[in-house]
Amino acid sequence: MVLALQRRVSDGGAMRFVAMALVACAAAACSGSDPDSAEPAASEWVVVQEDLDSALISVWGSDENDVWAVGGDRGNGPLILHWDGESLATLDSGASGDLWWVFGFADGPVFMGGAGGTILRYQDGEFLQTTTPSSDVTVFGLWGSSPEDMWAVGGADGGADGAFAWRLDGDTWIEAPEFPVDLAAVKSLWKVWGSSADDVWLVGTAGVATHWDGTSFETTNVGGGESLFTVHCAAGRFVAVGGGAAGLVYENDGTGWQRVDSEPLYALVGVQVVDADHAYAVGRFGAFVEEQDGEWLEASGPETLRTLHSIWSDPAGGLWAVGGELDVRPVVSGVLAYRGKNVPKGVMR
Repeated sequence: MVLALQRRVSDGGAMRFVAMALVACAAAACSGSDPDSAEPAASEWVVVQEDLDSALISVWGSDENDVWAVGGDRGNGPLILHWDGESLATLDSGASGDLWWVFGFADGPVFMGGAGGTILRYQDGEFLQTTTPSSDVTVFGLWGSSPEDMWAVGGADGGADGAFAWRLDGDTWIEAPEFPVDLAAVKSLWKVWGSSADDVWLVGTAGVATHWDGTSFETTNVGGGESLFTVHCAAGRFVAVGGGAAGLVYENDGTGWQRVDSEPLYALVGVQVVDADHAYAVGRFGAFVEEQDGEWLEASGPETLRTLHSIWSDPAGGLWAVGGELDVRPVVSGVLAYRGKNVPKGVMR
């Protein structure tokens, strides 16, 4: 049986509907562009890698020639890709288990967190497996205002409970003092981001949003009980996205969280705020949403039916998105997509 969804996309300002079949043959028919084909316009997405053995779950970079993507472990260690401006390299970390997030700094280090409470630190060509408080949880999010002021958040695999927040002390992670322990009973935390060391938001299941002001935590509920999967900040405003059957977008400019989406959207998983007026989000069925003049509108995204889990905008204006089949274990069918003027080329090595 072929199950079709109607997906609204933007086409020169007019809205049109495209039927997208959710079957293996349809997924094959929606394969990405050949990287060796003619250079696309900056507004066109190119699927650089697809149907990788492991899903790609997070993407981050320090600039357009230093981009990292991490993902699942099919038994030979987690998938870690690095783009150096010339080629995609596959790195062997010596670790095991899925990696769910990557975050770092221009001169290093780069941190990667995931299953089994694992947090890797990469610097000067070497991986270090840091010491964490528990191996019974999954690290879903990482952020820091500096390499010495890092946060890690997460919970039980699947997000039922086990919420935690860790801080970095040297090469050892410790439980964040004053963290509200009652959250661990019924919540998980998906992501963390801040504008500074004393303005940090942690978001998670059932709309939980916890703020750190440099001294203490304050927890509120956002989104009417729907998960907030990712939070990001730029130009003094935080944006969080999530949702189950439908996508949700919330913004906080310092006056509290307000819902700002108005059009029906697919469930959203990743978000990147570029400046005070511009942001992007990705989600289910290859959904790509762009903020335009204060409105969050579905736009033409990568040609994939996979869930896009993470998006990152490089300083040159290029967009990077990663995803895969994330509702199964192990996570599979990795996708790496790019929109911009400098499409990554070369064989992954």
